[in-house]
Amino acid sequence: MGDPSGFLKHTSRELPVRRPVPLRLLDWNEVYEEFSSDTLKTQASRCMDCGIPFCHNGCPLGNLIPEWNDLVYKDRWHDGIERLHATNNFPEFTGRLCPAPCEASCVLGINQDPVTIKQVEVELIDRAFDEGWVKPVHPTRSTGKKVAVVGSGPAGLAAAQQLTRAGHMVTVFERADRIGGLLRYGIPEFKMEKRHIDRRLDQMNSEGTVFKTGVNVGVDITADALREQFDAVVLAGGATEARDLPIPGRELDGIHQAMEFLPIANRVQLGDLEQPTITAEGKKVVIIGGGDTGADCLGTSHRQGAESVYQFEIMPRPPETRAEHTPWPTYPLMYRVASAHEEGGERLFSVNTERFVGADGKVTALKAHEVEMKSGRFEKVEGSDFELEADLVLLAMGFVGPEKPGLLTDLGVDLNERGNVARSAKWATNVDGVFVAGDMGRGQSLIVWAIAEGRSAAAAVDAYLEGKTALPSPIEPTTAPQR
Repeated sequence: MGDPSGFLKHTSRELPVRRPVPLRLLDWNEVYEEFSSDTLKTQASRCMDCGIPFCHNGCPLGNLIPEWNDLVYKDRWHDGIERLHATNNFPEFTGRLCPAPCEASCVLGINQDPVTIKQVEVELIDRAFDEGWVKPVHPTRSTGKKVAVVGSGPAGLAAAQQLTRAGHMVTVFERADRIGGLLRYGIPEFKMEKRHIDRRLDQMNSEGTVFKTGVNVGVDITADALREQFDAVVLAGGATEARDLPIPGRELDGIHQAMEFLPIANRVQLGDLEQPTITAEGKKVVIIGGGDTGADCLGTSHRQGAESVYQFEIMPRPPETRAEHTPWPTYPLMYRVASAHEEGGERLFSVNTERFVGADGKVTALKAHEVEMKSGRFEKVEGSDFELEADLVLLAMGFVGPEKPGLLTDLGVDLNERGNVARSAKWATNVDGVFVAGDMGRGQSLIVWAIAEGRSAAAAVDAYLEGKTALPSPIEPTTAPQR
């Protein structure tokens, strides 16, 4: 602990300044300005190095947060990235995209603002890349065993990197034309520029992981062929089946799932398209869903030049401060403002959409009303009906599980009561040699959980193939959540 009184001397929490809204709406770059290393060191000094660091409890990866906070404060950045990489394969992803449950459980957060853990993390990995410290980690031996990883999101990439480093021959299959899953096509550039994925893939390629894109496993390669060609299979395809809104008028043109809209916007930035085929430009946009995906649609709509944007959320508006039923060190229910919310649009809470209205086969408006929770059910508030013009409606209501037809049905894996792939205490499905990690088994969740599950599943696969493993397993298999 470099400065035992740091948290007493520096009581204010400082984060990078977001670029002015009029400026950042002109481009798709990440929204934050640079953060000085001196300010970061001051923020790192606020870490109390607690006797029982509850931030460990908040982070499923078991990140050694007090250690690398202290190392950054002491200007020992190289040592800091070694400690960070010891538990997290991809801090450049979590540092940008994770909602930071570690900060919610920071002991300092009991009566002050918590330590800026997430910012220290992202600055540490960015400096490591800039300094050339992130190098391939080659296995010390080859096992001769072949492992297929299906899906290249954070769970699949984490599992692949761990298994490659253990000496296995790993092939990652991705049905899209580029590696990254929703990191690539579901996350807008202004939240994470795709160069961060590419430079990590350079490392993984150098380590020996093989990537095959444009391969729809279950179609282009059968489930039987997959099992015949590989000694083990890790299913990491995510929970990609979007929740729909089957109400009158759903068939009208102009109503799209968020994951129809966002990937097209990303492809424009990647140079695949000159103009988006689904665009918010000049349109009255309504986003149904108040979570992170809805905010991504909001920021994208602003940059495309929407005339107006409304974001609906069926839940009530959260309180400004931590709700009483989510006390420290749990993740707090509270009102949050993403960068996209600063940029414009109107957020409406406790709203339910009951029907879409259209003309000539195209959506022109929607009818909605307010709701309130009674006895665990949403009930209509009488007299609260309203109609709102809309010529683009984006459904951002989350995901209901993995896609079943094709690979999962052909493999014959069991599903749990939530429709996700069932797994044992050792991350195994009912099919011998087939394992599952990430949202495909857990259900829609956070990126940090996906990486933790990928690491844990890799350890289980290594033990299956070799009889034992030295790979870390951050989540105890017996407590692997089934959501």
